[in-house]
Amino acid sequence: MFPVLSTSRVFLGAIGLRVLFFIYGILQDAYAPVKYTDIDYFVFTDAARYVSQGRSPYERETYRYTPLLAWLLIPTSWQHSIWFSFGKVLFAASDIVAGWFIVRVLQSPGGGAMSRERALKYASIWLLNPMVAAISTRGSSEGLLGVIVVALLWAVNRRRITLAGILLGLAVHFKIYPFIYGPSIIWVLESSSPTESKDKRPQTSVQSIRKMPTIKDTILNFINPSRAILLASSLATFTSLNIVMYAIYSKPFLEHTFFYHLTRIDHRHNFSPYNTLLHLSSALPDHVSNLKLESLAFIPQLGISAFLIPVPLARKDIAGTMLAQTFAFVAFNKVCTSQYFLWYLILLPFYLPYSSFLAKPRLGLTALTLWIGTQLTHTSPTAQALWLHQAYRLEFLGLSTFVPGLFISSLLFFAVNAWILGIMVDDIGARDRQRAHVGKEGRMKKQ
Repeated sequence: MFPVLSTSRVFLGAIGLRVLFFIYGILQDAYAPVKYTDIDYFVFTDAARYVSQGRSPYERETYRYTPLLAWLLIPTSWQHSIWFSFGKVLFAASDIVAGWFIVRVLQSPGGGAMSRERALKYASIWLLNPMVAAISTRGSSEGLLGVIVVALLWAVNRRRITLAGILLGLAVHFKIYPFIYGPSIIWVLESSSPTESKDKRPQTSVQSIRKMPTIKDTILNFINPSRAILLASSLATFTSLNIVMYAIYSKPFLEHTFFYHLTRIDHRHNFSPYNTLLHLSSALPDHVSNLKLESLAFIPQLGISAFLIPVPLARKDIAGTMLAQTFAFVAFNKVCTSQYFLWYLILLPFYLPYSSFLAKPRLGLTALTLWIGTQLTHTSPTAQALWLHQAYRLEFLGLSTFVPGLFISSLLFFAVNAWILGIMVDDIGARDRQRAHVGKEGRMKKQ
């Protein structure tokens, strides 16, 4: 008999989990040769120290983020050493706040109208996940973005359009990729056409032709008040933040926050199938074709995540569509690291309740095993495990494992992700039929 889930139990458990990881991290940093704290956290804190001295955060090499992050972490530059961990506490607290929003969305009519206990069960996928707790307490800032994304979903479900636009603009400024949610949100903000609610009497073919909407009518019907407000508020927020940051930090802000990602060729800790090609581009720049792979990689990635997925699926389930978009964006990205998995993991609780992975436990277990496996050992037929083993041999043992080891591992991991994405898309596409079936069963029970 499992204990009844309560809000206090789940959230205290989530806080306790992060406290344990935080304390463990302090001990590992103090005594172990391999440190617990993420290297990016030192980049963040160095940038925050520069800002506290009135300097630019971009004086810190490899700082590729909005100055807002450095501003938030200014307390880490204060004299007492205890303040150095302020950012980790902030990121871990963001995890908790994001979990609270997940529960709120799951309980809302647009999120499934779940009971509190059932919503807590699915929210625990995020709140009680050791991977999430470890990443935030190591000093990764993904939890901050997670709060913004789930708050955005909550605002859309509650039809708080102005707030949704502000959050979307802030999210895109903070990290570029949330712009892919724009098409989905715009698509669901549909208003019924005036011609649909008026005269529904049978019409002759001549009348039908006369009433066919013109291109102008189509455009005017598409740009309804909700969509106009969302576009205006999101663009105003995004533009205002960028103008302020450019006024303070000039060209380095644009170069490091935005333009850098267009030509980025990072190949370390990169699960992407582009990994080996990016390594060659960085190692042999004079021998590489003028056709820049790092820029062309955006074409399939954005085509799938920003267009092919949201157009047919957004109106069926906005939360599930956002998950599929994010999953596709990460899988097809030219740079794919473990932190990026949190981008879609935070949206998983909204999809799992109706997913094939839960309806068919054997399928779910197979998918999880393959996804984890293709990242630990070269003897495993499965994807993250295989990749991590090859990466360990390369970076710690100094062995050249690019070809075939790392390259084949990356392809296998990509293939597993593509297979999982296909199942997600099928599930979301069938969402209308599932709702109709559930509604029919509910009416039969009442009778």
